[in-house]
Amino acid sequence: MARTDAQLLHAARSAAAPFRELYERHAEAIHGFHLRRTGDRDAAHDLTAETFARAWLLRTRFRDELDGSAAPWLYGIARNVLLESVRRGELERRACLRLRIFDRLDREPATAEPEDAWVDGLDDALAALPAGQRDAIRLRVLHDYDYEAVAASLATTPRAARVRVSRGLASLRSYLTKMEA
Repeated sequence: MARTDAQLLHAARSAAAPFRELYERHAEAIHGFHLRRTGDRDAAHDLTAETFARAWLLRTRFRDELDGSAAPWLYGIARNVLLESVRRGELERRACLRLRIFDRLDREPATAEPEDAWVDGLDDALAALPAGQRDAIRLRVLHDYDYEAVAASLATTPRAARVRVSRGLASLRSYLTKMEA
């Protein structure tokens, strides 16, 4: 019987092989996520590698909120990696090098927020969630608050904060799964 993502991440605290299994299970989907947003295979590969490198570093902080699935957690990391990459201008610099537009490399990278197209679907999915779930996910996943801090920010209990995050992530997973099809 196959181990759940949560079991693999727990086992990965002391061995690399379980993380490799998690990687093999999700790498294609995460790569597809990045490829759809960048339209650049090389950039998608780099962003996928960065996503899993960050997941490796954060593996001890994973909390099983969705019946053993790490997919929402990985997509959250992927989104953050993508946004940070855009902000740093790495994709722009790489494109300039490929196109041999060297004069564009001499200026500072753009500091404006990335266009909505980079994260198509995620913002819509978040907006469709009830406000309590949306706020709980933003605090927990995007801002990396622990459940006590999420609960304090939302004037609720840590258990209620966990439930909001769990239900919201389940809805997001369902939405993303439909997008993938």
